[in-house]
Amino acid sequence: MDAVLEQVAELPVLLAVSRSALVRDWDPPTLDRALEWARYFQHLHDRFRSRPQLRDALGRRLRRGQTGSPLSFRHLGGCSELLGLALLENRALPSAACRRLFQRLLQGEAGLELGRLAPLARRKAASCLLEGSALFPGKPGPRVCAEAELLLCRLREDGREAGAALGWLGPVLEQLPQPRAFAVVAEALLRQGCGSGDGDSLAGGQAGGAEAGSVAAPLLSWLLEDLHRFSACCLLLPGALLASLADRYSQLSRRYLDLLAEWGSHLLYDPLQGRWVKSRLEEAKLCWEELRERFGCLCQGSVQLREQTQAALKLLKARDGDFQVFGLSVWTDLLLEVEEDLRKKQSSNV
Repeated sequence: MDAVLEQVAELPVLLAVSRSALVRDWDPPTLDRALEWARYFQHLHDRFRSRPQLRDALGRRLRRGQTGSPLSFRHLGGCSELLGLALLENRALPSAACRRLFQRLLQGEAGLELGRLAPLARRKAASCLLEGSALFPGKPGPRVCAEAELLLCRLREDGREAGAALGWLGPVLEQLPQPRAFAVVAEALLRQGCGSGDGDSLAGGQAGGAEAGSVAAPLLSWLLEDLHRFSACCLLLPGALLASLADRYSQLSRRYLDLLAEWGSHLLYDPLQGRWVKSRLEEAKLCWEELRERFGCLCQGSVQLREQTQAALKLLKARDGDFQVFGLSVWTDLLLEVEEDLRKKQSSNV
């Protein structure tokens, strides 16, 4: 019993650390250990709550040396909620540990009796949405990852009911600033498409296709059904991220290539400058360098995506006169540059 009393004495320390800047050094395994300690304290509560003498002894030990400490025996039973809430409110928690915390809270992992924490986590993430954050390039921030996970959890809950998400998904996403909504949807699609396929993906398999498709379908519908929305998404998100989405979802890749073709059609060759320029600023969304970068990212994807992209460029080139020299067709120039980049990459890998 002495060992148990010494262990219980660590609860105030654990909660104090969870509210402090010391969590900046936590990694996901450290977070897991903290949650396991919380689970252990809950176990002690359940074990001793019907034994008054032991219950009183544990309560006294919690208060020893903690002047004004509000902790008592009943707090052992709510330790997971206390710890989780403290960590949710602590901005010093690193992004990797933060993602792990949301996974544990929202996926209901075995052994954690989290009670009200899952709804609390959802409300906390909703408040983070209002704060906003800088849109990546690079890896998405912890808030984007958390919000994407929340979105997927809700969609999985509705997955068995056809069309259930259509009533709430659009209004929820449309309340957010566009860059943030697009970042969250993109992250959710990447997480859902990774390793499972969408039933219509370029690189994905069929494993889990039905479940994955039921979750990805409303996200893709929201993104693709409105041309202005999809165009804004493709302007705001980085080319590498869009290429990753196109690699997983073929219906998105087709629409994306069609959109790039539309944008490229508004470029004209300026012989004085020796380069392609925007014909009308209000119509030409991307400059030559941006358009080249977007097609280049697509060609860095899977073999199937690269072949689809090259085939699209060859078709556009043929329709535009099938020229073989620079400066006559934007599609000839894009195809020649993309193929040259691929040759350089292949030669560097030899």
